[in-house]
Amino acid sequence: MNIVLLTVGKTDVKWVKEGLDVYVSRLQHYVPFKVTEIPELKKAQALSRDQVKEKEGELILKHLSPADTLILLDEHGVEYRSTEFAGMLEKYMLQGTRNLVFAVGGAYGFSPEVHARARAKMALSKMTFTHQMVRTVFAEQLYRAFTILKGEPYHNE
Repeated sequence: MNIVLLTVGKTDVKWVKEGLDVYVSRLQHYVPFKVTEIPELKKAQALSRDQVKEKEGELILKHLSPADTLILLDEHGVEYRSTEFAGMLEKYMLQGTRNLVFAVGGAYGFSPEVHARARAKMALSKMTFTHQMVRTVFAEQLYRAFTILKGEPYHNE
């Protein structure tokens, strides 16, 4: 299984990028994983929220193939404990999922078309994180999930 973290905008906060790079590197031991960054819209301030979501949604959908399984990282999604998230990943692996894409939207969330294309929505917390920080938090949780699945001593419970 390949896993992609698809994000709107670049990771330009140095310490966030450094943390993300640590977990991207660690994940390579377990699964092909990459972060794909979609450039932010130019002149977005001239657009309404709905227009921004629609245009970002078009860009997100262009990065997906029909066979990709899309999961939105969304504040209204299901919250998982780390062990439950590991179980969810294992389920997708056992189902033969080839490409699992987790998407982080822009500041205003996802368009209705992206919501319609998604298989599921997942929340990392009830708290709100910056879209930059979500990348590192997600990568760490993905790494944690794989150590749980492998029975390695990273996660203590």
